[in-house]
Amino acid sequence: MSVQECPPAPETWLISGRKHALDGLRTVAVVGVFFFHTATELVPGGFIGVDVFFTLSGFVITLLILKERLATGRLRLGVFYAKRLARLWPALLALCGVIVAVGLVFPGSAWGGQTGFVLPAAAYVMNLAHVGVFGGSITGETLGPTWTLAVEEQFYLVWPLLLLVMLRFWRVPTVAWATAGLAAAFLLERSLLVLVGAPLGRLYNGPDTRADELLIGCALALLFTSIRPGSTLHVYLQSAARRGAPLAALTLVAALFLLKEPDTPGRWFNAFWTAGPTVLSLLAAVLIGSLVLQPAGFIARVLSHPWLAGPGRDLSYGMYLWHIPVYLLLMPLIPELPLRIALAAALTVLLAWASFRLVEQPLRRWANKRLEPDVDRPAREHLPERELVSVGRGA
Repeated sequence: MSVQECPPAPETWLISGRKHALDGLRTVAVVGVFFFHTATELVPGGFIGVDVFFTLSGFVITLLILKERLATGRLRLGVFYAKRLARLWPALLALCGVIVAVGLVFPGSAWGGQTGFVLPAAAYVMNLAHVGVFGGSITGETLGPTWTLAVEEQFYLVWPLLLLVMLRFWRVPTVAWATAGLAAAFLLERSLLVLVGAPLGRLYNGPDTRADELLIGCALALLFTSIRPGSTLHVYLQSAARRGAPLAALTLVAALFLLKEPDTPGRWFNAFWTAGPTVLSLLAAVLIGSLVLQPAGFIARVLSHPWLAGPGRDLSYGMYLWHIPVYLLLMPLIPELPLRIALAAALTVLLAWASFRLVEQPLRRWANKRLEPDVDRPAREHLPERELVSVGRGA
């Protein structure tokens, strides 16, 4: 499926070029998730990293679709999906393979007995397996965190098609409003689920109960695509970002240490699971928007530092995949919590680096040579790899 007769992208396009601050934000998000799983008492709100990831993923994927459409007048869906699998699947399969192999050799380790979790993880249905769609519910253990990858991939089976259909009939600003309306509709659906007493697993893992977070990022990308630099709307949004970004950033940082997801039915449970994910996603969207609108601002400069941007660009996906398996493997071996966390962090980064260098990067390059549209390749080959916008969580 392709879309034709699209105007070329203006040279001063607001969202052109790579935003290194977004890479730094990925690093902060994955570090928050790491400490949420390893030092929960210290960082009870580290789960916010997942909300940031969802919003950022919706933003980046939508930009990729819009950039290709504006540059070439079409989107080759087969190539889009093939490149996405080539970007994310090899590292996931490598993780599954290593865990199974080590578990077979050392069945008494934390990686033993994990074979049954490989299929839900590799098929991107771990979120559904968590709630018992395929029988009894499973935790997934070492591969449990792949539920977030499943939510994203299920969303992206639908979103590109829906986006192209909307763009065929409506202008980009109208599509942005329609996308925001869809996010509100999924917020309403989650509210109704809370009202009827849906269990926590359903609220936590549903592709529909997380769709509003992804759609908020999508709507933000559509909004920015429709803005001309220097326009009245651009100036207004820059002014709003200057005021709102520090507040959003401070709120998210405070929530990392103060906010705890409620897991017991009650008023706070109902309030949080009704609006909490949406509020966190909106805060993330404000922060993401400010990084794009104010690339020279203080927050953007901090997040663009190579020590943050580099890992976010190359290692964040691998770090997310490996941190739980590594930590669970070390739990019975290293009783001292501080030493265990430090060693888990070091091994996670090392394995993420190995995954990037030995699996992700070579296969991504191989796939890009074969899957890049011919019309787009000459314009991109002269750019260094770091300047190309990456895809999804691993971006």
